[in-house]
Amino acid sequence: MEMILAGLLDALSPASLMFVFVGVAVGVLIGAIPGINGPMAIALFIPITYYMTPLTAIGFLVGLNKGAFFGGAVSAVLLRTPGTPEAAATAWDGYPLTQQGKGEKALRMALYSSVAGDFISTVVLIVIAAPLAAVALFMGPAEIFALISLALTVIAGIGTRSIARGLIAAGFGILLGLIGTEPVTALPRLTFDIYQLGSGLSLIPVAIGLLAFSEIILQLETIVAKGGAKQAAIEFSKKAEDRLLPFKEFYKNIKTLLRGSFIGIGVGAMPGLGAPVASFMSYDQAMKRSPHKDEFGKGRLEGIAASESANSSVVAASLIPLFVLGIPGNLAAAMLMGAFMIHGMQPGPLLFKENAQLMYGIYGSLLLASILLLVIGRFGLRYFCKAVNIPSMILYPIVIFTCLMGAYLGKSSMFDVGIMLTFGFVGYFMRKFDYSYVAFLIGFILAPEWERALQQVVIISEYDTFMFFQRPVAVILMVLTVFVISRTCWGGITGNRKKKELDIAAEAAGAHKAD
Repeated sequence: MEMILAGLLDALSPASLMFVFVGVAVGVLIGAIPGINGPMAIALFIPITYYMTPLTAIGFLVGLNKGAFFGGAVSAVLLRTPGTPEAAATAWDGYPLTQQGKGEKALRMALYSSVAGDFISTVVLIVIAAPLAAVALFMGPAEIFALISLALTVIAGIGTRSIARGLIAAGFGILLGLIGTEPVTALPRLTFDIYQLGSGLSLIPVAIGLLAFSEIILQLETIVAKGGAKQAAIEFSKKAEDRLLPFKEFYKNIKTLLRGSFIGIGVGAMPGLGAPVASFMSYDQAMKRSPHKDEFGKGRLEGIAASESANSSVVAASLIPLFVLGIPGNLAAAMLMGAFMIHGMQPGPLLFKENAQLMYGIYGSLLLASILLLVIGRFGLRYFCKAVNIPSMILYPIVIFTCLMGAYLGKSSMFDVGIMLTFGFVGYFMRKFDYSYVAFLIGFILAPEWERALQQVVIISEYDTFMFFQRPVAVILMVLTVFVISRTCWGGITGNRKKKELDIAAEAAGAHKAD
């Protein structure tokens, strides 16, 4: 009990409180800008956390991520341009309300739904993470190796239509994650006599290049293709009924909000699915269960509540596999895992045992971030909305400068700047050719732990190739991995076969019609 109180008091310290507040505020601002999302923001700001304590650093980054999730709804509602992918469903009902002059009411609904979903998810994380971590302590290297293999397989399908390309991206990430000094023999590996690679590729420049710089290249390409960027003007109705959201009107959507929150928790706790899946799933369920199905897509507050409660509840829920097993549930959690490691902590079941007070401090920061999101969103809504009108030609040079400085600050090395630029173009081509940069980055982060577990299995078993078959849990996880790969590959083969048959039939019908 003393440890819990000490951790919560640490979270309430002026420094921690200030950084969580700043993180949430900056996150909302960044999320409101189309093309910049939570993981990208975390990658850009991790270098700043080098000079913070572990608690203030994690609190700042978590606040940043939570704020970005709500910020994505701002541009979705006002411009029909989701600031983040998970806010796409919010735009379906939010933008029609803006066209009706009710943009501020839509934003209030988005804010309250986002805060409620996030708070419920944080409470669930606090309640179940530690007990699950106690169970996870009984997992040995064989189970950890098998679990990471399964996680990489599931994540391989994220952000691409082909699991084969996802697996290639994950494998490429693992390969680059193994660059550096081999842990057992202490010999250099894949360094090509470049001394800067002796300690491996740094996560920060790789992440900044892959997430932020590649996105800027794509955005600039789109602007050049269109001949310039246009921004819509924002106008709010002055009528009270169009601006305010009475409690009675909010309460009508409470069932949808709670349903979306638990859908988001379930999706977030499963590595690889992500917030967009939760958002669309919740929206679909709300529409099917509503007696006003025909009004969805035309300005229904229920649609906003479903989308925002679900995608915001993923934020804390995605930390469950990270805290319990050391496996990030999504890209933002992967970035947070990098922050933990930078500050000398290894996410996983031992995190609770070795850093109990810090973990309760992080829990306190998570709850504070939810409360501060409500406060900041409620009083700063109109000011944050102005961010969507920043001209792209002013915004993007600032982001590019931030990318360069973020890559340089880690080690004060121009080599890392070169790494960032290189991976910026790598990320650009991965997006162009439909290779999952999410799978690549998570493979890169998990590679050392994956290799360490495999080496421990080999050493403990004295090179016994049947070691995995002596561990029932490891066998089950490996069978699931093979099942996921085979089922997805078979689905792709049969899908391509059916597509070819349909194309042939269409060509035959066209030829017959011509005759």
